[in-house]
Order: sequence, then structure tokens, then C-alpha cells
Amino acid sequence: MLKPSSNIIKTPHKSYYSVVIAVAKRARQIVEQAEENNEIIVEKPVDLAVQDFVEDKFRIIEPEIVDDNV
Repeated sequence: MLKPSSNIIKTPHKSYYSVVIAVAKRARQIVEQAEENNEIIVEKPVDLAVQDFVEDKFRIIEPEIVDDNV
């Protein structure tokens, strides 16, 4: 299994979890688009998703944490 390395994806993310979730969501989108267009994917969807983030086609945007105790 390919582990999307957080150091190859240049975004101001705060956690490895964010990278994994973003890559998984993008990989699912790639698969869904291929199914809709009746295309065959030769490469692994996760590889394609990581490449999209590396090429800055998509970005990871994390919400700011709001502290209610203040």
C-alpha cells in the first residue's frame, strides 16, 4: 500500500491524518469519474491522487480549531 508522504505534498497541513483523508477522498473521486466515463484506470487511484496534490491541482485546507473555553 502506498503511504502518501506528508513531506512530498507541500501544503500547510497540521497532521498526517489530513493528508491521508484528502488523498483517499481524491482517489474515490478519480474512481467515480472513471466509472461515469466508462474509462479504465491503469495506474492506482491513490498514486494519481497523490500526484494531483504534488502538482498543486488540489490543496488541503484544514478548519481552524475554535476553543470554546476562552
